[in-house]
Amino acid sequence: MSIRSSVLLWLIAFLPTCAVAQAYPSRPITLVVSFAAGSGTDSVARIVGQKLAERLKQPVVVENKAGANGQIAAEYVKNAKPDGYTLWMTTNTTQSANPSLYKELRYDPLKDFTPIVLTGELPFALVVNNDLPAKTMKEFLAYARANPGKISYATPNSTSLVGSETLKIAAKLEIVGIPYKASPQALTDTISGQVQMYIVDFGSGLTQMKAGKVRVLGVTPARGSKILPDVPPIGKEVPGFDLTSWNGILGPAGLPKEIVDRINTEVLAILAEKDVQDKLALTGFEVNPSKSPAEFQKYQSEQLAHWTRMIKAAGIKPE
Repeated sequence: MSIRSSVLLWLIAFLPTCAVAQAYPSRPITLVVSFAAGSGTDSVARIVGQKLAERLKQPVVVENKAGANGQIAAEYVKNAKPDGYTLWMTTNTTQSANPSLYKELRYDPLKDFTPIVLTGELPFALVVNNDLPAKTMKEFLAYARANPGKISYATPNSTSLVGSETLKIAAKLEIVGIPYKASPQALTDTISGQVQMYIVDFGSGLTQMKAGKVRVLGVTPARGSKILPDVPPIGKEVPGFDLTSWNGILGPAGLPKEIVDRINTEVLAILAEKDVQDKLALTGFEVNPSKSPAEFQKYQSEQLAHWTRMIKAAGIKPE
């Protein structure tokens, strides 16, 4: 074969890839969110999605598919065409916790999706209804022990569930879990007293926390929180307690590398913008992106192992 023929064949093979990269995107993109409007993940998706639309010069439509601890969204994205027009913002709930929380899961968190970029972390805090007499974490633990079975807690997502159950086992409490479909309703019912305790993400709860609608007793990360520096970690009263939630963007399995790299590059640029960081901080979100899709893939594997160990230690049985 002549050199000219070899070059021609190489160009023929290369051109479709170039065309995909250059043409994308040519129409609106759907950014699926695993949780309801008003949740922490939803807030991050709308801030990042708006900026992504500006950079890609195509609308990015946020579509909330809440329910079943994110399984509805996961199955939807799993079955979507891997063409870059269906992206997914999700958390450790679907990718790290659900495999240990359900006997049957109709998706594989590692095999059925293409990791694009880890965006950061969303701390949680333990809040209680203002009518509860406990003013501190220590007082709350004492009150709960003195009133077995009288404290109920909301669990709209896996982080709330695992955090609450870990606290229950570690602190030897008799408290009752109440499942919810979404964070906003769980917080509303905590404020009204339908439930007494809720481990809530900063994204959906920070405004109400700062307004005094609920009493904040502790934050879940052992290192504490820069956003609520005066609130002590739960681990101060319950040694070893350390919990946070991660957030990232994925696509269906088989997403072309050119599209993965394009979205990764654009989102990293967005997260580096000062105004974006400021907006995200107001929601309680801490920007901490992965450097590459491969790094995010490795992080997901590590987090899956970490959450598997935590759920087993908390004694949570799969449904």
